[in-house]
Amino acid sequence: MSELPVVVVGAGPIGLAAAAHLRERGLEPLVLERGDVAGAAVAQWRSVRTFSRWAELIDPAARRLLDTTGWQAPDDDAYPTGQAWAGQYLTPLADALGDAVRLDHEVVGIARRGRDRIVDAGRDTEPLSVHVRHRDGTETRLLARAVLDASGTWGTPNPLGGEGLPALGERAAAEKITYRVPDLGDDAVHTRYAGRHTVIAGSGHSALNAIVALAELARTVSGTRLTWAVRRGEVGAAFGGGQDDQLPARGALGLRAKTAVDDGLLTVVTGFRTAAVEPATDGQVVMVSDTGARIEAVDEVIASTGFRPDLSWLSEIRLDLDPVLQAPTALAPLIDPNVHSWGTVYPHGAAELTHPEPGFYVVGMKSYGRAPTFLAMTGYEQVRSIAAALAGDHDAAARVELVLPETGVCGGAGVFDDPAADTATEAAAGGCCGAPEPELVTLSARTGG
Repeated sequence: MSELPVVVVGAGPIGLAAAAHLRERGLEPLVLERGDVAGAAVAQWRSVRTFSRWAELIDPAARRLLDTTGWQAPDDDAYPTGQAWAGQYLTPLADALGDAVRLDHEVVGIARRGRDRIVDAGRDTEPLSVHVRHRDGTETRLLARAVLDASGTWGTPNPLGGEGLPALGERAAAEKITYRVPDLGDDAVHTRYAGRHTVIAGSGHSALNAIVALAELARTVSGTRLTWAVRRGEVGAAFGGGQDDQLPARGALGLRAKTAVDDGLLTVVTGFRTAAVEPATDGQVVMVSDTGARIEAVDEVIASTGFRPDLSWLSEIRLDLDPVLQAPTALAPLIDPNVHSWGTVYPHGAAELTHPEPGFYVVGMKSYGRAPTFLAMTGYEQVRSIAAALAGDHDAAARVELVLPETGVCGGAGVFDDPAADTATEAAAGGCCGAPEPELVTLSARTGG
């Protein structure tokens, strides 16, 4: 199988970094991206800034490749928006990888050639079979010596419902609900929320980002009402540690959200676990909790409830997943959000990411399953180790080449592209190393891990 490529699913930060590491190791990468551009998911953050500096957002092997092209590196100490991260780094990196990156290639299934998951024989000798759907609806099959699933979680947000399932009526009210921080710089989006009643559900950093952004709208546009619905019994901890927070950006974000609450710009409803979304008059909806509490006359809902991995197209792959986090069993104890913060997760690689299916790995944000705090730097270390393992350099695969400072990775950035929020004390954060979503760093989705 040595003549076959290593297929990487997703042309996001981790997927493209994987390709750079594989190429350095003399292996042939083939990156399959369902979007029409590299970093399609990251680009959707648009004006939302990352937590980390450029220095923490550029993979070392990717930088070495880009340096051969005359690429102009951004300022290591600046904090890019999602749009800048995609445009100034991911797009040039995909260009540098050339034909190794194929756009409009959606992976819809992976299996062992000629075998479903039940068959034992040949699992270590037959190549992996990657089923691909193209934009015109046609399908092809590619063979691979190994597959790295770097597809992320961006495409599978958690539902609004408090039980992990969609609330009753959630699907019917889909046009009223968005699962990501809205970009109010877009005129159509601004119009959607201006002068209307919006409920923000969730208590993570994406919720705080939405609060800060919409609070400015409430200050300037008459009739704009905000309600913050949280499942926990109180919201104090959601604001972080303020000026004493170990992560300055997190503390600054919390302070700005707390100011919005203190200024009366939104109503806070605690202990609210959404059970149903019911239609009301004038096109509005009513949100109902499992205790029967009601939030009336709702025009729009922002469900900031996190993300989860899409495992549906891996049904024929033998996976070893933790029953709680849906992360690799060996990795799960290292990333349990009840134990670990962003900086205390031990760097890990091929050993922790190995599954019973030979040659198959889930990397990047998707490798964390439902755990919310992921660093791009951690993902880069994952793929460095796996590339070494696939090349037969097991000493390098086992060696840790990343040291994560407990508080030094997530020191800045802003909510939206707000110059006033670009200092350490004013910065607002939405994730730790690159993403504005579920108090993490959601690096991508099916569009690129």
